[in-house]
Parts: sequence; C-alpha cells; structure tokens
Amino acid sequence: MSDEVIKFLESRRSASAGFLTSPTPGKSELKNILKMGLRSPDHGRLEPWRIIVLSPNTLKEIASHVNSIGLKNKMDPDKLEKSKNRFLKSPLVLAVISSLKEGKIPESEQILSAGAVCISILNAALAYGWGANWLTGWTAHDEEFKKTALNLSENETIAGYIHIGTNTKILEDRDRPNLSKVVEWR
Repeated sequence: MSDEVIKFLESRRSASAGFLTSPTPGKSELKNILKMGLRSPDHGRLEPWRIIVLSPNTLKEIASHVNSIGLKNKMDPDKLEKSKNRFLKSPLVLAVISSLKEGKIPESEQILSAGAVCISILNAALAYGWGANWLTGWTAHDEEFKKTALNLSENETIAGYIHIGTNTKILEDRDRPNLSKVVEWR
C-alpha cells in the first residue's frame, strides 16, 4: 500500500478553472503528465482517443469560434462570455478527443476509455502540484464548433477540456457523496 497515493486520492480536489494562471507545466513535465494520462484502460488497445494541446494563440482562435457560433445561435450573452473566457483566461487547455475505432470493442467502452484519460491526466497534473480542472460545456457537444474550431472528424467527440495552471485560490472542499445513497451492497 502506498500511503502517499492513498492520501492524495482521499484529498484530491480539482481547482476552479477561473483561478488558474501562468506558469504552466513546461513541455517536458507536460509530456510526463500526458504519459501518465495515457496509462488508462484501453480494451482492445485501440487508443480510441487523442489529445490536442491548445497554445495561447489557438485558445484565442477557439474563443473567436465560441463567439461567432454563440452569436449565430443567439446564446445568452452571459453564458457566451463565460464560455469565451474559459478559453481566453486559461493558461493551458488540453482537448481530450474521443476518437472511435472500428473493431470488436463497443463504442461505449471506447468513450469510457477517453473519460479515463481525462481523469488520469487531471490526477497526474494535480499530483505534480498544478491546479487542474476537467470541463466540457456546450462547445463539447456543438457539431459546428467541433468541426470548425478543432477540425474533428464525424467519429470524434470532445471527452473534455483539461485546464492546467497555477492555482491562485484554494477553495473549501465540498461535500462528497454519501456512500449509503450511491452504493448498493448485494
């Protein structure tokens, strides 16, 4: 048993993306975080995911797509501003893409594998001492956004955006699920 790992998992807490700032992990450290993230369950070894590391310039372009699509869809101005700021104010964002592959492994398992990559990257970033948060939002589900902003193919979806940076505000821990309400013993 690893007391350090147990203690980390017992107390792990995502940082609020709104309180992340520079600096961010350097390329070498980020590669290590990504390597850890890719040690996720992958039935059939299909690698049904990929990761796009979004640079600050790309984040500005993404925010522009958010704005134009949001305006076109007559999105609530406050919601639109919040969506744009998620990209404009984040110092580093990783887009984890669920990229389904043909084969005997059901699509649902491949999608779950992409989700496992998200939580593994998130935990690796936190273990390195960075603030990190896994978000989605309407852009993860909007077909036009996925095609125009990230150039995703038809068999791809956004499993999540992992925001990573220096955490400038430690939030109080929130209540956690009550085991008796969510666990059934048979």
